[in-house]
Amino acid sequence: MIFRNALVVTVLLAGTALAAAQTVVVTPEQQIVVREYVKANPVIVERPSNFELVLGAIVPDILKPGALADNQYQYVVMDGRTVLIDPQTRKVVYIMD
Repeated sequence: MIFRNALVVTVLLAGTALAAAQTVVVTPEQQIVVREYVKANPVIVERPSNFELVLGAIVPDILKPGALADNQYQYVVMDGRTVLIDPQTRKVVYIMD
């Protein structure tokens, strides 16, 4: 089951990033798969008081995100929201409520 979820996450998110500077688009179906993966592999962090959770924010080094199965994005659960992070820049690229 975990391998299947990992494979699905890899396939679904493979085409979501158009380029580093462009917006990441995650379809509702992809959100379901990501939520299931994150639920099975939670990385819950407390938001630092001086960090604003917005698109483009750079995640502080003190936070250690998990990697999605495709290693294209990292993630954390912060303030009850799943946050996708570009591992190269550590920028928040998508926030799922």
